Formats: sequence, structure tokens, C-alpha cells
Amino acid sequence: MARYTGPKTKKSRSFGESIYGYDKAFEKRKYPPGQHGNTRRRRQKSDYALQLMEKQKAKYTYGVLERQFRNLFDTANRKSGVTGEILLKLLEARLDNVVYRLGMAPTRRAARQLVTHRHITVNGIVTNIPSCQLRPGDVVGVRGKSHGLQVIVDSIGSKSDVRKYTWLEFNTDKKEGIFIEYPERDAIPEKINEQLIVELYSK
Repeated sequence: MARYTGPKTKKSRSFGESIYGYDKAFEKRKYPPGQHGNTRRRRQKSDYALQLMEKQKAKYTYGVLERQFRNLFDTANRKSGVTGEILLKLLEARLDNVVYRLGMAPTRRAARQLVTHRHITVNGIVTNIPSCQLRPGDVVGVRGKSHGLQVIVDSIGSKSDVRKYTWLEFNTDKKEGIFIEYPERDAIPEKINEQLIVELYSK
């Protein structure tokens, strides 16, 4: 399955929340998409449907493909601790997500593009793999030639509050940040019920 590149508002409406950040169009139409809008009577979802929807929501939120997501879950399952929380920590440690969290890009999709186009470095080395897993202490920066890139300048300028994420540290002048540690679950703002995902994969 290819990565989703369709209308973001439509996908947000199917999940009942704005999974890609604030969306003016979503705020106007919070009901599910479809010909009959919110007038259609919808049956109560089964446990399996709820579990599947939660997994899909996590996948679309972080922009991860099915196989990548399953591999991350298997990795989380092998580690000691709460599997669902570890899964979210691994998703947060992806390079594209950290670039987005640091405020170098307006969206995760834009962050992924910056990485693949070789504008981002990890510990001083140009890295073009969005799924690269960062470790505590890793330094994520903008490549020297890309410091003047408009999308980066605009994004950093519009997010002066950056740095509301306690597990990240950002230096605006150097345009680089440090992945200090894996975030605790209550610090991750995404509204994902990770336990439903664990239940789905445990069947």
C-alpha cells in the first residue's frame, strides 16, 4: 500500500478529529464524509472496528506504512515495559517526526520531504531516511546550504514557542535541536488509544 497523499480533511473527518493539526475545513464539517453527511444513521462499531480504526489513525497521523508500523510494533513488543507506550515513543523518535516537532517544518509531510531532499543532518551527517530512529543525545540540524530555505525559515519563525516539548531542545540561531530523551506518554499530545492497537495485534 502506498503512502496516503489524498485530502487531509476527508481523512480527519473519517476519524472524527483533526489528526494533521488545526484544520479550518474540518472545524466546519466534523461529521463523517459521504453523500449523506451527518444525516445518515450509523451503526455502533464492533470492538474489532474500533481497534482497526485506532491503528489506522496512528498510521495516518505519523505517516507510516503498514509494514513499517507492524515492524515498529514488533520491536516495541520485544522490549520490556508497556508495549503501547513504547510504540508511541518509537513513533516519536522517527527523524521526520522530530523535524516536525522541532518546528523546522509546518507538517509531518513537509518534514518528510525535507529529509528525503537531503536538507536535514543527524549528528552532522546528511540523512535522507525519514524513518531513521533517533537515540537520546542525537543532534538534528539543517544542512548548511539549506539554512535559507523559505519553508524552514517561515516554519521556525512561526513557532517561536517551540519548544513546548520537554524531550527536545532547539537552538534557533543554529537551526538545530537535540533529542534529549524518549517522551513519557502523558507528554505526547496525540489522542491515540494505544491499548486498542495492542489488542488488535494480539488477536
